[in-house]
Amino acid sequence: MGDLFRQGAGRLCLDFTRTLRQRGTGGAVEELADGPSLAAWVAQCGPVAPVPGSVVPAPIVRDAQQLREAVYELVAAARTPVGAAAAGEEARERVNQAAARSVPIPALGEDGELRWYVNDPLTGTLALIARDALDLVSSPAARRIRECADPECRELFLDTSRPGSRRWCSMDSCGNRAKKQRRRTEAVAIR
Repeated sequence: MGDLFRQGAGRLCLDFTRTLRQRGTGGAVEELADGPSLAAWVAQCGPVAPVPGSVVPAPIVRDAQQLREAVYELVAAARTPVGAAAAGEEARERVNQAAARSVPIPALGEDGELRWYVNDPLTGTLALIARDALDLVSSPAARRIRECADPECRELFLDTSRPGSRRWCSMDSCGNRAKKQRRRTEAVAIR
C-alpha cells in the first residue's frame, strides 16, 4: 500500500498542515475527517504507529484538526515581517498546550536500530508536531517558509535550496504541472 498523505514539506508540522487541502477555497478537502484517517496519518508520518484497529475518539480528531489550524496560523504569522508574535493568542496557547504533552522517546535497540516508545502514539505525535512548529517559527528557518506557487496547491513548505528560491512544494507534482502548462502555452503560441 502506498502513502495516503503528502509529505516532503521539510518539517513534520508543515506536513501536518497539508491535511487540509485547498485551504481557503470552497473546495477545501479535510483529510483528517475521522479517527481512522487520523490514525493512518500518524502511522504514515509519526515515529510510532497506533495499535491497528484502535478506536480514536471524536474529541481527539477535533483536537488534531484544531491543532493543525493553530500550527498553520502560527507558521503563517512567522512568514510576516512581525513574525510569530503576529499569531493570535488562542493559536499560540493551543500549540503550547499540545507541546507540553508527553512525546515519543527514542532508544537504540541491541540491533542498532532506532525505536520509539510512547504510551499514546496519537497524542505523542501531536506533541511532536507542536514542538516542531514552535522550533520552526522561533528559528532563522522561519524566513525560508514558502507557499507553493501552484495556485491549485498553495501548501507551505520549507525551502532548503541553497539560493532559497524554490517555488514549488514538489517538483514531482506542482512543478511538473507548471512545466507542462508552460509547454502547452508555448506550443499554442508557436502555432
